[in-house]
Amino acid sequence: MKIEVQNKKGLTTTLNIVIDKKTIQEEMDKRLIELQSEVSLKGFRPGKVPQTVIKSQFGKAIYGEVSDKILRESSNQAIDKQNIKAAGQPKIDLKTFGEGKDLNYTLEINSLPQIDLANFEKYSATEYSIKVSDKTLDEKINEIAKNNKTFSDKNEKSEKGDLVIFDYSATVDKQKFEGSEGKNTRLVIGQDLFLKGFDEKLLGVKKDQNITINVSMPENYPDKNLANKKAEFICKIINVQKPNDTKVDDDFAKNMGAKDLTDLKNLISKQVSTQYSQALDSITKKEILDQIEKFHKFELPQNLIEQEVHMMTHHLKKEDIEKNKKKNTKIAESRIKLGLVLNEYGEKNNLKVSDDDVKGEIQKQIKGMPGQEKMIVDYYQKNPSAAQSLKGALYEEKIINLFKSKAKIQKKEISIEEAEKIITTFNKSNINTETHTHDHDHEHNHDHDHAYEHELEASTKIKKKDTKTKPKTKKVSKK
Repeated sequence: MKIEVQNKKGLTTTLNIVIDKKTIQEEMDKRLIELQSEVSLKGFRPGKVPQTVIKSQFGKAIYGEVSDKILRESSNQAIDKQNIKAAGQPKIDLKTFGEGKDLNYTLEINSLPQIDLANFEKYSATEYSIKVSDKTLDEKINEIAKNNKTFSDKNEKSEKGDLVIFDYSATVDKQKFEGSEGKNTRLVIGQDLFLKGFDEKLLGVKKDQNITINVSMPENYPDKNLANKKAEFICKIINVQKPNDTKVDDDFAKNMGAKDLTDLKNLISKQVSTQYSQALDSITKKEILDQIEKFHKFELPQNLIEQEVHMMTHHLKKEDIEKNKKKNTKIAESRIKLGLVLNEYGEKNNLKVSDDDVKGEIQKQIKGMPGQEKMIVDYYQKNPSAAQSLKGALYEEKIINLFKSKAKIQKKEISIEEAEKIITTFNKSNINTETHTHDHDHEHNHDHDHAYEHELEASTKIKKKDTKTKPKTKKVSKK
C-alpha cells in the first residue's frame, strides 16, 4: 500500500492511497477458497465447487466484497500511520478500480484539533444549598396535618368542616344514569369536591336522616345529554363526624412514616431542598461551561458543525433553516467545542462510565417510579440509543463533578426566597438562548436545566475507534 499526503489545509487532510492489483488478487483468491466450503451448487458435491465456477457466477459480488474490505482496512491503516485523530467518518473518492487493476482512491479526513486544557485552578463557580427555615417547616407540617385530618362521631347537626358519610340515588328527568348510585360517599363540608354547591346542602343534617338535594349537573359532564341538567339526589345520612384537633407530635410523625417529629422535619427539609437542587445545579454547571468556552480557542472540524446543524434543524422548514442559519451555526459551534473540551478533560483524567454505573442509574429511576420496573427495563432493552444517551449523561456528570472537586467552588447556603430569585433571574437571562432553542434527541425535560446534554454526544462520535468502519464514498469515477 502506498500512501501520499496530497493536501493538508487546517484540520482537513487528503491522502492518496494505492493498493496494487497483486494484493487485491491475493485477497480474491483467499475469498474464493473460503467460498468453496460455503457455496452449494447443483451438480457439485458440497465443498467441491471449482473456483472457476464460483468466480464465473459470483465474480462481481466477490470483487465488491473484497474491495469493500480492502477500502475499510487500508483507510484505517492509513489514518493510523499518519497519526491522525479523525473527527467523524472520512470521505472516499475512488479514482481507479476493477479486476486486474490497482485500486486508487483519495481519503479526505477531518482531524480533531489539538486542545490545550486550562488548569482547574482557573475555574470558579458557586455551589448552592438550601437552608429551610423553621417557619417553612412549620407551614409544611401544618399543611400535612390539615390534609391528614382524623374524624370522630358526633350526635349533633353537621357544620362546616364536618365529614358526612351518606348513600345516594340520583335521577335526571326521573331517569337513572351511569353513576347515579353511591354507597358510603364521604364529603367534608366546605371543600366542594363533589358537585358544585352539593356539600353546602348537607349543612345541618344528622345521622340516619333522609334528605333530597337538587343540583345542576356540571357543564363538562362526560355524558353530554346530562350536562347542565337538574338532578335529584335522594340521600341517606349514614354518619356525621367532626374533625379532631391534630396534635403535631412524635405520634403524628410516625403516622406519616417518619421515626419521630425531628425525623419528619428532616425529611421535609430534604424534600424542599431537592425541589430546588436541580435548577441550582444547572446554574453552577452553566458557570463552569461558560468558562470552558471562554478559556479555550481552537479550530473546529467543519463536518462536525455541519452534522450538528443538521441534527438541530432537520425537522424545520427550509425557509426557517435559512433564516436562522447564522444563529444555528453559532449554537452548533458552541456545542461541538464544549463536547470536545469536556471529553478531553474526561480522557485526561481517566473518567469512564461502566455498565454498573448505567444499571445503577436505571435502578434509581425504578425506585423513583414504584410499580413501573418492567416498563423502565423494557424501555432501555428495546431502545439501545436511550441507554447510550444515559451513559453520555453520566459521563458528563462525572466531568462536571470533577470540576466541582478541583475548581475554586464557593459554597453558599441560601434561603428559599433567595433561591427563587436566583432561578428566576437565570431563566429570564436564558429565555430563547441556544440551549433552549433546539433541544433534540432527548427524552428528558428539566424545567430549569441549561440544556447542554448535546455536548458529549459529539465526543462519542469522534473517538478514534469510531473511524474503524466503512468510510463514506463521496463519488465513483470510472477510468
